[in-house]
Amino acid sequence: MLRNIKYRQRVSSWLALAAAAAIIVLCSCNPAPKYAKPPVNAPQAFKESAPQQFKEGPGWKVAQPGDDKLRGKWWELYNDPVLNSLEEQVQISNQTVIQAEANFRAARALVVSARSGLFPTIGTAPSYTNSRFSSTTRTAVVTPGSSVASGTPSSGGATSATSTGTSTVINSFSLPFDVSYTVDLWHRIRNQVAANAFSAQASAADVATALLSTHAALAEDYFEVRALDAQEGILQDTIRNYRDSLNLTLTLFNTGIDSDEEVAQARTQLDTATAQATDIGVARAQFEHAIATLIGKPAAEFSLPVAPFVPNPPQVPVAVPSELLERRPDVAAAERLVAAANAQIGIARAAYYPNLSLSATGGFQTSHFTEWFNWPSRFWSLGPTLSQTLLDFGARRGANEQAEANYDAAVASYRQTVLSDFQSVEDQLSALRIYAQEIAQYETAIHSSAHFLDLSLTRFRTGVDSYLNVITAQNAVLSNRETQVATQLRQMTASVSLIMALGGGWDTSQLPQMKDLLAKPAQWSPAGTAIPSGQVTPANPPNVPPIALPPGQQTGTPGHPPGEAHY
Repeated sequence: MLRNIKYRQRVSSWLALAAAAAIIVLCSCNPAPKYAKPPVNAPQAFKESAPQQFKEGPGWKVAQPGDDKLRGKWWELYNDPVLNSLEEQVQISNQTVIQAEANFRAARALVVSARSGLFPTIGTAPSYTNSRFSSTTRTAVVTPGSSVASGTPSSGGATSATSTGTSTVINSFSLPFDVSYTVDLWHRIRNQVAANAFSAQASAADVATALLSTHAALAEDYFEVRALDAQEGILQDTIRNYRDSLNLTLTLFNTGIDSDEEVAQARTQLDTATAQATDIGVARAQFEHAIATLIGKPAAEFSLPVAPFVPNPPQVPVAVPSELLERRPDVAAAERLVAAANAQIGIARAAYYPNLSLSATGGFQTSHFTEWFNWPSRFWSLGPTLSQTLLDFGARRGANEQAEANYDAAVASYRQTVLSDFQSVEDQLSALRIYAQEIAQYETAIHSSAHFLDLSLTRFRTGVDSYLNVITAQNAVLSNRETQVATQLRQMTASVSLIMALGGGWDTSQLPQMKDLLAKPAQWSPAGTAIPSGQVTPANPPNVPPIALPPGQQTGTPGHPPGEAHY
């Protein structure tokens, strides 16, 4: 007999250990495909930055060790104090940036909300009820411990209250506590945490994209204003020259050398140039208003004084294309959305497996207030629940196919984003190279047209040529000077676009880590203080304490067959 008892105890211990081991194995099972960044076809170098093909042009250079990264305040490369002061205001007042930051905080809150599913839910519902049964009721069934006018115990533990012509009153004081917990056997919850974390990282990268785009737009609008100031200066010089030419034609007309037709031509030319100078004010006012909007100020409260236009694009270091994948926030956002779609596949596949829930209820219940918290007034119930969908007519299969299709779409979007960014860098490199040549050519054209104008004026004063040749030469000088300024503006805009195409000093180390997403949010600054540098991205599933995740889930390749689980 004693041997049988010991044998049964030993078998029970083995069964308990086997059950614990089975639970551990099931908890480590993740049906989601192991995630790896989708491969892209990145060239070894940008075509326009190859030294053997093109000589380095103004505005860019091949990156050297130690200078292959842009800094965060990239606009300081232009050495313009006014531009620097305006760019600093973007991080504080721009509403587009603030909106993107608010979207990030909302995405971060979803991570915290999803993570709560890894822990039990505890609730309580204290209550007091006073019930009166109808006096004409023949029998009332009352719960144990209730106070009734009269009655005797009945089967099932209830009290049978028989009406005697008086009302039956029942008091009930209850203080229950409910605890429920869903065991995350198939990583449904942790994959949801991972998906939300990756989406929050994408939202954080969207904040960086909004900042970068706004800074770039401000710089471009600022250079537009300065170029218009330069064009205004050119037109004022031209107006003075046209006025001198009009005075010359009037003098020659008064002496009988020129006709009134030439005087009218000179006057028409002067009036046209004056109107053109006035028209510049419209565009300048609009760009000034745009700058006010970018820094978050009403247009009526902002003005930008006239200043010289200094078309001197800085040297922008251009590294290898593969590094672009780490420096563009839009690329990082697209890649994080791929990771989120990969985690969604795990959520969809988990629907094929059963759910295990643990629940418990306990507390105190009595019919007398003075006995509410007495030990005999206690009650409790607990037990597990295992649920499994047996037949859904393709609902789970459709959800899995949808999740896999969403993953494929996210991968395609990521690769298209990378291709577009490669194109943008190549476009701006070629633009800077060609604009540098074009500006030099227009400089030569300005000198040639100025020499032509001197010859035309000399021949006009001596009566050899008519005033029409002078008008032609003056229009050529004006056109070449205006076109040169326009080309210089396009060159400066291309340098800003190149910096933006290279990420503007941002890199993926600035993505928030899981501990940052789960931390209590402080007042977030659009300058990026809520996205600390030097961080790494969360694992898939993220390492959420206190539940340890298997090391085998950190690496792998996407695209496993549907229904395949990894242990």
